[in-house]
Amino acid sequence: MSKGHQKRTVKKVVLAYSGGLDTSIILKWLQTTYGCEVMTFTADLGQGEELEPAQQKALLLGIKKENIFVEDLREEFVRDYVFPMFRANALYEGQYLLGTSIARPLIAKKQIEIAEKVGADAVAHGATGKGNDQAKDKRGEAPFSVDANLLHASSEGKVLEDPAQEVPDYVFSRTVDPEKAPDKSTYLTIDFDRGDAVAIDGKKLTPAAVLGQLNDFGRVNGIGRLDLVENRFVGMKSRGMYETPGGTILLAAHRGIESITLDRGAAHLKDELMPKYAELVYYGFWFTPEREMLQAAIDKSQEFVAGRVKLKLYKGNVTVVGRESKYSLYDQELVTFEEGAVAYDHRDAEGFIKLNALRLRTLGQRRRKLKLD
Repeated sequence: MSKGHQKRTVKKVVLAYSGGLDTSIILKWLQTTYGCEVMTFTADLGQGEELEPAQQKALLLGIKKENIFVEDLREEFVRDYVFPMFRANALYEGQYLLGTSIARPLIAKKQIEIAEKVGADAVAHGATGKGNDQAKDKRGEAPFSVDANLLHASSEGKVLEDPAQEVPDYVFSRTVDPEKAPDKSTYLTIDFDRGDAVAIDGKKLTPAAVLGQLNDFGRVNGIGRLDLVENRFVGMKSRGMYETPGGTILLAAHRGIESITLDRGAAHLKDELMPKYAELVYYGFWFTPEREMLQAAIDKSQEFVAGRVKLKLYKGNVTVVGRESKYSLYDQELVTFEEGAVAYDHRDAEGFIKLNALRLRTLGQRRRKLKLD
């Protein structure tokens, strides 16, 4: 709240609360500076930390028990945010799987719902622009910023700020060193329905369970590490280390099933739309007409994106080694190089080549006419 807003009387505020240093300081500041009643909201997005310490810290800071809100949002997070984003194959700047960005709209949505429920005058958060929770590394050096949820873990700041220096081993928390991963390949299958993963190795699972199991597969095989210098929305460049084991596997599998079920035109258009979609997610524009418009087009494209993909995991790599679908557009008779009764007549190519090259022949004729060669 800026000085320009101090004239307004704030009686109740809902604070997005992690239990970390930043949000704890903000909590006390709201109490002492504005004298308002603070409600804390902590979202369980699969960050892998117990939520009880955050609740206990809120109590120690004077928050009434009935004003402490904790919600398990793991299924909603994957079903309504992660999966729709993966239908788009979204990658910010061609690499980042948007693990932090995609969690924010859900947290904000629930925070507003609580504010409306309790009749709060305002909402607040403790984000600094440099990350969320602070964690000291194993060697007792300067802290680095950590953000985690079921999709990924990210680390930024301090020991990672020099992009010329390799990320220290102790920073990684979600994946084993690929060099120390098993010497034997791991194979698994993922079943898709309308673009969403619904089963692993033939076993149907909930969205959160799918991502959780893929995280386990990715972790032991050292999959999903990314050392990235990205362009932040505010204009600066930032170096971060991301671990997205399950998401990396899921993206490869989704593109694998799309390769046999999506029409060329639809597939290429999706690839053209993807950077804009990813940028909207990264910039925080999830609840906007343009993102919803893109989502509608993307979801339409997924109508027949169903079937099974077989993957091979090995020392940091994920490879699609098989794909099948009753909606497959792959026709072996069309593509075979073998002689015999096939659906493709090679004589058809002559007219196709002539028509496709017509504009180039016309350009050549002009050059010859004007003697430009």
